[in-house]
Amino acid sequence: MTFAWKAAGLSYNRYLAVASRVVRRSLKDDKRLLAERRGEMELRFAKWENGKQGENKNLAEANAASRVEAAGSS
Repeated sequence: MTFAWKAAGLSYNRYLAVASRVVRRSLKDDKRLLAERRGEMELRFAKWENGKQGENKNLAEANAASRVEAAGSS
C-alpha cells in the first residue's frame, strides 16, 4: 500500500510543507501570525558539479520558482 502523498507525486518534505501551511492557515489570527513566522525558511543550497560548488541559492525562492515553472508547464 502506498502513501497518499507518494501516490500524488510529492516528496515527504513537500507533503509536510503543504500540511504545515494548511494547519497554520486554519489558526486564529494571533496564533497564525506567530506560526507563520516560525514557518519561514532561511535555508540556502548549492549544487556541486565536477568537484566545484555552484551558486548559493535561497531554498524558499527556488521552491517558489519551481512551483511557478511546474504550474506553467501544466
